[in-house]
This record gives sequence, structure tokens and C-alpha cells, in this order.
Amino acid sequence: MDMEINFPNLGIHLDHVGKYISILGFDIAYYGIIIAIGMVLGVAVACKEAKRTNQNPENYMDLLMWAILLGVIGARVYYVVFAWDYYKDNLLNIFNIRQGGLAIYGGIITGVIVVFIFTKKKKMPIWLALDTCCMGLLTGQILGRWGNFFNREAFGQYTDNLLAMQLPVSAIRSNEITTQMMEHAQEIAGVQYVQVHPTFLYESMWNLCVLLIVFLFRKKKKFDGQLFLMYVVGYGLGRFWIESLRTDQLLIPGIGLPISQVLAACFVVGAIVLMLILHKKKVRVE
Repeated sequence: MDMEINFPNLGIHLDHVGKYISILGFDIAYYGIIIAIGMVLGVAVACKEAKRTNQNPENYMDLLMWAILLGVIGARVYYVVFAWDYYKDNLLNIFNIRQGGLAIYGGIITGVIVVFIFTKKKKMPIWLALDTCCMGLLTGQILGRWGNFFNREAFGQYTDNLLAMQLPVSAIRSNEITTQMMEHAQEIAGVQYVQVHPTFLYESMWNLCVLLIVFLFRKKKKFDGQLFLMYVVGYGLGRFWIESLRTDQLLIPGIGLPISQVLAACFVVGAIVLMLILHKKKVRVE
């Protein structure tokens, strides 16, 4: 019964949502499969955009392979740093990412650093490279969030809105269950469920909207870097709102503020300032 995931207000009841697929006796997590597919599609989108803008797609294959590899490491390091109270007593679990634990902002920050270094080495325009990569990044994020669905993680507080999601209490981590959730818990056929905001779904849908906006605007951009900065603003606004709903927030030690909300706000403001500066300088459009 703990394999069920329901969306009661939509009339959707999924009786058996597994976390793994077994191949030759080896369990492969759906989380990892979805992340991998998202990466492949993201690379394909970026390379297609490179070709459209008369750039060498092979440069982007090389760039994105490094960005993905180091980005995954950066996403894990970021998560572990801000969840150190758990990992300091479970050091071996630092290397176990099959159950989740990748923080997207850690991956994005690392990826941008890789782009900066790679473009400097290859003498490529960095702002054009960031524009070229951002739609691929969004594609990966849209799909990758569904890994959280299979892991029963990255959800929010109790809600009874149209998209409310029901999860068996036995299927989720106890530290992510709040008092408010338990006050509204329901018992169905002997199984206790909590009803929550499916924040992974909100973020996936939000990112799809941001991708469509960037895609439709890409032929009208006024300067290199505009598409990437639009992505930073659009994603940041959504993340700031969605993070406020989640029960698994990573907090800044000693302050207690959600790190993702703080970064989202800073990145939105910084991106807007950079857009104004670049627009004024009229950075060359390739």
C-alpha cells in the first residue's frame, strides 16, 4: 500500500509507483534514470541551438559533458554542506545519491563556472554560450524534477487545492512530515496518508513556462546574455515561491533562512541589474 500516490481532487489514483527497476538483479533508481534522460535531452537542445546560431555543436558537446559531470558533483556538495547535521554522523551516505540529495543551485553555480573557464580557454563568447545552454538547462530541470515524484520527496505542506497529492506516511522520511500534515492525515483502507503540495510538479510546470518564454523570445533578443538572464529571473521567481511551501528546506546555519530562497532573491536582483547593464552596453548579438 505504501507504493500508492494519489491526486484525489483530480481523481487520479496510482496503485503502484515503484522507485526502482531491476535489470539482471541490479536495482536502478527511476530518479537516476530520469536525471540521465533530462541531461541527454538538455544537451541535444543546446547543440541544436548552437547549430541554429552558426556555432560549432561539438564545442557544446565537450562543454556540456564537463558541465554535467562537475555540476552533479557541485549539486551534491551543496546539498551535503547545508544538510551537514545529518551527514556528519552518516559519512558514507555522502556518496549515495540514489535516494536523491542533489541541490539544483549547486549544480547551476558549478555549471556556470565551468562555462566561464571553458569559454575562456576556447575563446568563445561567454554570454552567447550561456544563452545557448540555458534552454538545455531548463529542459533538464523540467524532466529532472519528476525524479522527486518517484522518490516521494520535494513536496510541500498540507493543502487541499486541485493538485493536492496524497502519500502514505510509511513511504516518506519522517523528518519531512509536519504537525500540520498529521493534523489533516487520513486513513484509507488501514493506511495513513498525508496530503501535500506537489512542489516538484509546480516547479516542473513553472520551468516549462519559462522555457516557452525563452524559446519564443530567442530570435528577438537584443544582446548576448539576455536569454540566460531571463532564465535566471524566471526560474528565481518561481523557486522563491515554491521553496516557501517545502518541508525539506536547506537552511543557512545560524540564521535559519532557506538558502534557496536567499539565493533566488539575490540572483533575480543581480540578473535584472546585469540585463540593464548589458542592454546599455549593447553587447554584440551573434
